[in-house]
Amino acid sequence: MSDSTVVLHDSLPGQEQFRLDVIGGLRSSLRYLPCKYFYDETGSKLFDDICELEEYYPTRTEMAIMSENIEAMTDLIGKGARLVEFGSGSSLKTRLLLNKLNSLAAYVPIDISKDYLQFSAETLKREYPDLTVQPVCADYTHPFTIPSPEGEPTKTVVYFPGSTIGNFHSEEAEAFLGQIADLCGRGGGLLIGFDLHKSTEILEPAYNDNLGVTAEFNLNLLRRINRELDADFDLEDWRHQAVYNDVVGRIEMYLISNRDHSVRIGSTAFKFKSGDRILTECSYKYTQERFEAMADRVGFKKVQSWTDPDSLFCVQFLAVE
Repeated sequence: MSDSTVVLHDSLPGQEQFRLDVIGGLRSSLRYLPCKYFYDETGSKLFDDICELEEYYPTRTEMAIMSENIEAMTDLIGKGARLVEFGSGSSLKTRLLLNKLNSLAAYVPIDISKDYLQFSAETLKREYPDLTVQPVCADYTHPFTIPSPEGEPTKTVVYFPGSTIGNFHSEEAEAFLGQIADLCGRGGGLLIGFDLHKSTEILEPAYNDNLGVTAEFNLNLLRRINRELDADFDLEDWRHQAVYNDVVGRIEMYLISNRDHSVRIGSTAFKFKSGDRILTECSYKYTQERFEAMADRVGFKKVQSWTDPDSLFCVQFLAVE
């Protein structure tokens, strides 16, 4: 049995970066807040709750695809690989892989929520005591260092589930896939999930659930800004809205001002009118062909692709040649 200690590698940018990103977003002509800041400990737990909602099809659909095709996926990852997961969260889907991969050189979960990552990594280590777990707290959209495994891996495979690639604008998504290809290197691979184009009647309810969990998740971002950046958002002044923009093929999630009012963040003041919007998240939906073309441009080649019977979601394994 291996050492049970889990050492967290902390590469998270400081609080000043959070402040700069928030103030910069609110000063923009089209006001926005970066969606990566959803994931404090409370936000991470709320997102886990969202994944259990009846309306939110992506998680259960992706889980079903993986469960039905897990042997093929783990065969492609192979023996002795280093598995790096971006946005690991509770690592729920990862367990499907870990149950079959008993010879990984290391598992490297990367997440922006430090406390939640530490808890998840320690839980995984208890469940898989022979697995080398090397958690990294980082904003993976910025440069950071991945710890070296104890032994030499046969290759590096990145796992990027949950359609998180959809949170990047198109040009950013392509650039980020290029960074992943560089990390994987020749012979490495990427197991990635992405959401497929579908009707508005399915998409909008997934982000406007009847229980209001997604609304609470959205509003929690303001609660975090209040707590960490000395702000005075009154959550009663804001409401959640998610709409599908079929022109660009994405869900857009907003916080809508309920009245004319002002907000202070430290010494910086912002005025909002009734109906003003703050964009908090975009979630792009892809066709398989469009996604494969984007991946191909940065050096990935599709090896295998899996979808559900209703073509709601897709999981692909891509290789760097």
